[in-house]
Amino acid sequence: FIGSNIKDDINLNFYFNRVFEALHYTDIVPSFIKTFFFGFVIGLVGCTKGYNSRKGTEGVGKAANISVVVAMLGVIIIDMVVTQITSMLGYL
Repeated sequence: FIGSNIKDDINLNFYFNRVFEALHYTDIVPSFIKTFFFGFVIGLVGCTKGYNSRKGTEGVGKAANISVVVAMLGVIIIDMVVTQITSMLGYL
């Protein structure tokens, strides 16, 4: 809204009416599906790497670093897979 209002003088009510007219239920479904899987992967990787860390605080630091990298990779892979699946099902 702020970006649109800077360019043109747009009413807040008009802006939200246009947004909700353009937004459909099928636009939201893939986001909810991805959110569930992203949270699952991030939690699973973080707990697994943290539980299996060794050598005190040094090991915890290394495990945290590795878990961030692995979780990011997992999120990217899940994003690609879920996008393809929802695209085949007609949600996108």
